[in-house]
Amino acid sequence: MNLDFLFNAANLFVLPFWFLMILLPNWGITRKVMGSVLPFVVLAGLYIYLFANSLDPDSAQSFANPQLSDLARLFADERVTATGWIHFLVMDLFVGRWIYWEGQRTGVWTTHSLLFCLFAGPIGLLSHLATQAFRQTFLTRSTSTVAASTVEESRSTASGAIPDSPGEPS
Repeated sequence: MNLDFLFNAANLFVLPFWFLMILLPNWGITRKVMGSVLPFVVLAGLYIYLFANSLDPDSAQSFANPQLSDLARLFADERVTATGWIHFLVMDLFVGRWIYWEGQRTGVWTTHSLLFCLFAGPIGLLSHLATQAFRQTFLTRSTSTVAASTVEESRSTASGAIPDSPGEPS
């Protein structure tokens, strides 16, 4: 098959998944599509095909004992570059899917992290981890503090006590 065609097809193949996760995260179809492993099977199959067709004794030796200069020379070959790019596509989509599902599970906002992940996977991952940590550290505490004070006020009111005014110490 034509290498340019496979490269371009793989780039287009991942876009609907990113579109769904970023723009329609709560749509039932998005959840169903992102619950499937089929996109990863297709991309991994393409990766295996390209990897097998770019492997020769010289490249195998370079991969067996990687040196920066050898890898730079290898990636000058379009077959190796396309294989590496498919590797990026599948792994970035995999990480993006994990971010998406974590957002669905926890309610953490993920749009910014998914956008970063689409263009630079590790930055998207770090963005999501930072967003989760920020939410846990600052938003969960303030929410639980408000909830606790609301419960306490409800108990006081139910027992007939008059709740303290905001400026009055307990």
